[in-house]
Amino acid sequence: MSVEIPANGTAQGLRERKKERTRRTIRMEAFRLFREQGYNETTIEQIAAVADVSPSTFFRYFPTKEQLVLADDLDPLLFEALRRQPRDISPMAAFRNAVVEVFGTLPAAELAFEQERQALLYHVPELRSAIGLEIVRSIDLIAGLMAEHVGRSPDDFEVRVAAGAMAGAALAISRMTPMNVENITHTLDFLAAGLPLGPGPEAGRD
Repeated sequence: MSVEIPANGTAQGLRERKKERTRRTIRMEAFRLFREQGYNETTIEQIAAVADVSPSTFFRYFPTKEQLVLADDLDPLLFEALRRQPRDISPMAAFRNAVVEVFGTLPAAELAFEQERQALLYHVPELRSAIGLEIVRSIDLIAGLMAEHVGRSPDDFEVRVAAGAMAGAALAISRMTPMNVENITHTLDFLAAGLPLGPGPEAGRD
C-alpha cells in the first residue's frame, strides 16, 4: 500500500533542501577565498560572485561576513544527541556521550571544516571581538540544555556556573588544540573529575 505525499509538502521539502545547498555553497566558497587571499581581503561581493548568488541573497543567509564564520552547524546535532541521553546520568556524562555520538559519525570533510572555522574564529584578530558574544551565546545554550536534563531552571545559579565552566573550557582548548572528539571528551572528563590539577613534570626540579 503506497502513501501519497501531499504536493505542497514535497515542494516545501525541495525548497528547504535548495536553501540548505545554497547556504552550504556560500560558506564553502567563502572559506576557500579566506584560505586563498585572507579573511580581511575577501569581500561579501567576491563571496557572492563565486557562490553564484547576489549580495542580497548572501545577506538573507548571513547578516554579516563575521556571522558566516560564527554560525555553528554542529549545534543542532549536539542538541538532538543530548536530548536522547538518559535522565539518570549526570549532565557532564550526557554531554560527553552526545559529543562522542556526533563527532564519532562526522564525515572527515565536515570535521576539517569545523576545525578550520575554529581556527579562523580564534586567530583572526578582526573576529576576536565577537568571541565574547559567542561565549555568552554558548552559556545560554548550554544552560538551557543542562536545565532541561536535570529539571531545573536555565537561570538557576548552579546551572549557569556549570554552563559557564563548560563554555570557558571550550574556549581555552580551541586556541591551542584541534577540535576533535578526543580533546573535547578529555576536557569534559577533567571538568567532571573536579579539575584535579596536580604538579607538572617540571615541579620540584632545581
